[in-house]
Amino acid sequence: MTTGPVPILMYHAVAHAPARATRALSVAPGAFVEQMALLGERGFTPVSCARLADAWRGGRALPPRPVVVTFDDGYEGVHRHALPVLAHHGFAATLFAATGWLRDGPYEAPGAPDLMLHWDQVRELSDAGVEIGGHSHTHPQLDQLSDARLWFEVARCRELLTAGLGRPPVSFAYPYGYSSRRVRRVVRSAGFGVSLAVGNALAARGQGPYALRRVTVRRTTGIEEFERLVSGRALGRDFARDRALTKGYALVRRSRQLSRLPRQVLRKVT
Repeated sequence: MTTGPVPILMYHAVAHAPARATRALSVAPGAFVEQMALLGERGFTPVSCARLADAWRGGRALPPRPVVVTFDDGYEGVHRHALPVLAHHGFAATLFAATGWLRDGPYEAPGAPDLMLHWDQVRELSDAGVEIGGHSHTHPQLDQLSDARLWFEVARCRELLTAGLGRPPVSFAYPYGYSSRRVRRVVRSAGFGVSLAVGNALAARGQGPYALRRVTVRRTTGIEEFERLVSGRALGRDFARDRALTKGYALVRRSRQLSRLPRQVLRKVT
């Protein structure tokens, strides 16, 4: 069983001409082809998020050089552009769907930033072996929600995926990567067995099953940088700016949370 760190790659849209809101975190189809070819050439074996979690809990063994390929939100290009490439290589992958953004589904919600998957396409991805995980219902910052709204976002997502695919999802990814002990507790209570943050570091068993880290693949990620990402080299240098911004924004979000607490509760917290 592989117990060392594992790269979990975080993709979003795969598109030639993505919407402006999604462009920075998108990849061009040609770049995705090149990146998956590199994984094959370097001897990496993509596994699903559920399989990684199962192995780290003491289940079936992982192959040598495992890697997890994940897609957030549910963009249509995952079906159009990524699926044929994954199928060509025989690669596993995991899609984290924001159920309110999927087209023509129950309780469809506004706010999708680009062309999203149709529910039929999600089922086709699932039938092709892509693991479908949860990503909330409407993609909010979960750690900023009330208890009732937080439970709705997580539980409704799991409910709709279960009804739409005929089996409950195992994995969850936090929108924007934001979580807290309260959020992680709710995700676990809703029935998810593993969940992913961002962190831009390799995933490790010691992070715990509800805070596994991922590395971001962007429009600007060249093939040399991509090779560093999957090999775990120079991650601190490549993501130094991201980590500084994340720490700063964490303080802002914490202040917002405290400002919404009743005064008597705030005294206890501070």
